[in-house]
Amino acid sequence: MKRGTQNPILAGLLALTVILTSPVGVRAAECMSADGMRIPFTLDEQNAAQIPGIKNARFFADDVGAFLEAAPKKPGPWLAISGGGADGAYSAGVLNGWTAKGDRPDFSVITGISTGAAIAPFAFLGPAYDGVLRENYTTINAGDIFEDAETDQSLLDTWPLKDLISRQATSEIVKAVAAEHRKGRRLYVVTANLDSERRVVWDMGAIATKGDETALALFRDVILASSAVPGLFPPVAIDLEANGKCIREVHIDGSVGGPFYVGPAAWLDGAMTAKLPASAIYVLLNAKKGPHFEIVQQNVLTLLGRAISISLKTSGRVDSELSAAAAKRDGTPFGIASIGDDFTDISQGAFDGVYMKKLFLRGEEEGKAGRAFRSRFLTQ
Repeated sequence: MKRGTQNPILAGLLALTVILTSPVGVRAAECMSADGMRIPFTLDEQNAAQIPGIKNARFFADDVGAFLEAAPKKPGPWLAISGGGADGAYSAGVLNGWTAKGDRPDFSVITGISTGAAIAPFAFLGPAYDGVLRENYTTINAGDIFEDAETDQSLLDTWPLKDLISRQATSEIVKAVAAEHRKGRRLYVVTANLDSERRVVWDMGAIATKGDETALALFRDVILASSAVPGLFPPVAIDLEANGKCIREVHIDGSVGGPFYVGPAAWLDGAMTAKLPASAIYVLLNAKKGPHFEIVQQNVLTLLGRAISISLKTSGRVDSELSAAAAKRDGTPFGIASIGDDFTDISQGAFDGVYMKKLFLRGEEEGKAGRAFRSRFLTQ
């Protein structure tokens, strides 16, 4: 493994000086000083920052007003797809099986984080893209996601993932997302803004409707940013403007604030008086709920990965219960599907193809049989 010029975790999460992923923006050079540092900006400038030409491209995940303004006005079924890396094979399988069963809803809102962000656009566009999900989660391996080479800000280099996203998030896909957005449906991808310590919800349909090369590049960068596991993968820079000034933000995996996203924290804790415009809420949780025993290898990658897994499982259990309670207050049916503890196969490494294929088939079987959401579905 190549060694970076500085500690990768400190460089990625604290220094935030050189961003390796080329950012979107027509004035990118104006965001950096001559010595390669980001131009400083204030909190007010951060809060006012927008993507040039796309006013409603994103909002902070905890902003109730912006959330309600962006959401569809007509109630419909919602789907939230969690992070989970290779375990995203479970969601891909469930969606394929659900299609085969014949009662998969036409979701009015789909949200995705991390691996869920990679799944979400194809889930949003419907069963015609089930084959893409099948291929992605039964044929890829670690080499399609990262190179085992350190960068200044990460233990691994994700140029293969960036290339994969570019090949799959084509202009045709983005045009199709824009068409569904115009019908009133919404596709959201969630990242975490390191400067503000707040999650950001990107309205991918609003971005797609811009219809130019800048919008296409931003669409891809948001998916890449949502998958930027801190410490392991490099963060992604995204350029915005505030009062004519270039604001370069640094974004990472949205899972750091919770494994999935349905609505603002005020909805979860009951402080939001408005109901979600959802006729039903489904969550695909790409993880097991309970602890899993495994002798951990004592190397940096394995230890960091295991620590992230523990964090995601813990927050996943909490967010699942809070979301179920919030949906019950709204009188909205709520269902959550997660990997059963009886699935005992163990991944032999990052993005182990054999493991992912078995997990995909497990999800597909549950989707076909209608068992995926059976244990947690709550009705009015």
